[in-house]
Amino acid sequence: MGRAIVRRPSAFLMDEPLSNLDAKLRVQMRAEVTKIQRTVGVATVYVTHDQIEAMTLGDRVAVMRAGELLQCDTPQVLYDRPSDLFVAGFIGSPAMNLYEATLGDDCKTARVGSQEVPLPAWARARGSGLATYAGKPLIVGMRPESLSAAGEDAEAAIVGRVDLVEALGSELQVHFTLDAHRVLVDEPTDADTLASSGAGVARIDPHVAAKTGEQMRFAIDLDAMHFFDPDTGGAIRAEPSPVSPAPMPVLGSSAPHS
Repeated sequence: MGRAIVRRPSAFLMDEPLSNLDAKLRVQMRAEVTKIQRTVGVATVYVTHDQIEAMTLGDRVAVMRAGELLQCDTPQVLYDRPSDLFVAGFIGSPAMNLYEATLGDDCKTARVGSQEVPLPAWARARGSGLATYAGKPLIVGMRPESLSAAGEDAEAAIVGRVDLVEALGSELQVHFTLDAHRVLVDEPTDADTLASSGAGVARIDPHVAAKTGEQMRFAIDLDAMHFFDPDTGGAIRAEPSPVSPAPMPVLGSSAPHS
């Protein structure tokens, strides 16, 4: 990298430059690369399979699959508004919980396994993108950080059996199982999405009691729910028309598969 910088190029093309470093050094070098790039002010295209590198280094991130550009935008937009199932499953760690569901006829609830989950207010609005899915199957997405330990006054909650509790100090990662089918988004294969048992992960307060083998209620942040078409994998938005892809990036590129 030093030899490339002294030549004063018009652009840097970096192909996984940190892949051979240990975890601690990679964190340090992510910060160093960012500082250097800001100092020299040269446009940089950075290719990586590591989503954390992409999210922390990129001003804009392009998610590609099998040579196809799926979505290109700022890291926060990719996280908040993924364009399809693959982007939703790739961005975020732990990955988004994706479940097969059926939308209620009134668009007020979705059935996930045997449980009825209320939907956000925008889903019930006339002209909502979800309106055409009334009474039909769809895929519901909930990020682990959108699930918390439910109190008695929880507006919306889902119940799962606790399979494993990982104490990380700042949080608990609670692995649970629902009586629903989870959708797994794999690397490109003949079968793009595979259904499995209803495994899921929630990130909750470290001081909450969570015991393996017991049933636990998880409160759902309704405003952070995601919905996807089960046939196309495309995101279902509040607006009926699809969101146009953003322009190509100036800095940062994520390539989960090439």
